[in-house]
Amino acid sequence: MGYNIALQFEDGVTRIIPCNADEVVSDAAYRAKVNIPLDCRDGACGTCKSHCDSGDYELGDYVEDAMSGEEAAERYVLTCQMRPKSDCVIRVPASSAACKIEASAHGGVLTRIDRASPTTVAFSLAIEAPLAFLPGQYVNLRVPGTEQVRAYSFSSAPNETELSFLIRDVPGGLMSGFMRNVAAVGDRMSFIGPYGSFYLRKPERPVLMLAGGTGLAPFLSMLRYLQDNPTSQPIRLGYGVNTTADLVELATLDALKEALPDFRYFTVVVDKASGHEKLGYVTDHIGADDLNGGEVDIYVCGPPPMVEGVRHWLSTLGVTPASLHYEKFAATHEAAR
Repeated sequence: MGYNIALQFEDGVTRIIPCNADEVVSDAAYRAKVNIPLDCRDGACGTCKSHCDSGDYELGDYVEDAMSGEEAAERYVLTCQMRPKSDCVIRVPASSAACKIEASAHGGVLTRIDRASPTTVAFSLAIEAPLAFLPGQYVNLRVPGTEQVRAYSFSSAPNETELSFLIRDVPGGLMSGFMRNVAAVGDRMSFIGPYGSFYLRKPERPVLMLAGGTGLAPFLSMLRYLQDNPTSQPIRLGYGVNTTADLVELATLDALKEALPDFRYFTVVVDKASGHEKLGYVTDHIGADDLNGGEVDIYVCGPPPMVEGVRHWLSTLGVTPASLHYEKFAATHEAAR
């Protein structure tokens, strides 16, 4: 039996490697041609000390000089001694270049372009082999005919051969213009990645997801992942947009609501003239039950003002969530992360 180990490097590059159940992570990395910083291999020097963000493992043998008991309690590990007992995510305190790897380059063919919304374009790429990534991560997608790239989160689940994306149609935007006016099924596109520290951790308490506009994309990836990896924890999603024209993928959310055991979502529109049932911001419609007295994992993805607004709102309430994960994007300028 083996496990998938996601190695996250300081520059945002992620590499997912296989690791046998009886194998230490450093050996699995070496086998995958990833040079994790390493000296002694005996748990004595601490050179390979990293942080395990999620997953179960055995620490193995080590000396106090290499890693203290306090660090072990905080989920630091020595990769030369650690043996995984589940899939794990490990933050390596080094750049991908220092570990002599590069972000993977991939190519695919456009299989679907949905321009039904006047403000959003959804599209899918078929690739030759399933792509491993953490649900919520993104890639840098090259605009065909240019050397420019734009960062977009997956809206599809990991380990599939069809990748889906959801992007804001920005007036004058380079990728927006291509996808709205030029792209056709059968076109080839290339991308590099995956990247990002915004991804779904193992749900161990209620999860609250807050999406602004096309910040919905990574949550679709997370929810689709949970279809195949169910949890008993309740999942709530607040999805806020400026106008009703910005609301997309509602049929997908309805299908996910039917498929997942305890998932509910609501939509909110800023435009007061829209006649939408819920007006304002997503935080206007979140109750005390959703915050669970702070025992909740909160994920936020949207424009910078939304993310800062959520943080201010939590501060005003005096609520400190068990964890808060967020990703900001500048959709107006389609800025690469």
